[in-house]
Amino acid sequence: MSSKRILIVDNEPSIREVAQISLETVAGWEVTIAGSGLEGIATAEREQPDAILLDVMMPDMDGLATFTRLKANPATRAIPVILLTAKVQSTDRQNYTELGIRSTIAKPFSPLELAQQIATTLGWKL
Repeated sequence: MSSKRILIVDNEPSIREVAQISLETVAGWEVTIAGSGLEGIATAEREQPDAILLDVMMPDMDGLATFTRLKANPATRAIPVILLTAKVQSTDRQNYTELGIRSTIAKPFSPLELAQQIATTLGWKL
């Protein structure tokens, strides 16, 4: 089985660390992290991950603005994006789906379930 490569974009170091350890330990995936939307876009262009976990609430450039820039860029447009957010109203989920976001994972998330949630969303086997 080839290892998946995941980019986590979140401005909170503790969230990045927990998610990274979780995905590396539970799924054996290769994880890259970015602390801002701009850093995430540059990292996605360079690393070409298999998927991006993107925080919604970030300073400077929020997750939706980052997502818009990723989709406008031919180098990153095909990379599936899953939002990590504390704000998960049903109307928000509908809006996110209409924008092309693959799924949302609520914060706080379960570190033991995170890899399975991503795999299920993207049709991957663990």
